[in-house]
Amino acid sequence: MRRLTLLTATGCALAAVAAGAAGATNECRGLQVCVPVAGPWVLAPGPAQTQYQLSCPPRFVVAGLDAELTSKLIDVLFFGSLGTPVNPGITTSTSAVFLGRLTRGRDPAASFRPHIGCVPASGGGGQRIPTSLHVYPPGKPTTRRVTEITVRPGATRRTVQRCNAGEQLVGASYAVGFYSPKPPTRALATAVRVSRKVTGGRVTTVVRGSRAVAAVRAVVQVDLVCVGGGA
Repeated sequence: MRRLTLLTATGCALAAVAAGAAGATNECRGLQVCVPVAGPWVLAPGPAQTQYQLSCPPRFVVAGLDAELTSKLIDVLFFGSLGTPVNPGITTSTSAVFLGRLTRGRDPAASFRPHIGCVPASGGGGQRIPTSLHVYPPGKPTTRRVTEITVRPGATRRTVQRCNAGEQLVGASYAVGFYSPKPPTRALATAVRVSRKVTGGRVTTVVRGSRAVAAVRAVVQVDLVCVGGGA
């Protein structure tokens, strides 16, 4: 199992760092005050990218990231914002969006578990000022609307999500996660079925869970990418 460190307290280590031996994760390494937050095991069964958002407690920002992988073939990255210096509160915010995919072949049970280290928020860096007409600094034109659905054993759940009033839907994705000490087995990974339909700005998600999920907390996170409103 490999672990991936993506951002240190100084924000300088954005490259992946692999560690071969099992042990504690490193999302709080070098941080004097840090609250570790562990996500579920998120399925990444193939080359299609899986996105999962993990959030800090209120009034905290992400200062460190790590991930546990069930395969060396899983590639994990995260969304970071442009700005100087590369730092918590500038590159990161109160949550982190992890992007994982299996780089070769398919494996229904391939998964990663995201970790974030959170520090008290203390403001961010200054904003850039455009130097000429019609030139804009990097901003955040999109907003993520995240909903987490609990999978019920032997049941089917249907939910409908949409962007807020004044916003337009420009993208949608979902991720299947399992809150358990160990990665999901193939039987558990295939115990959750998800179908999704996007129509007229509405995202309809149907989640079916078999009896196999009775012994573990399984969730489906639905992410909507919206533009407009205050953007």
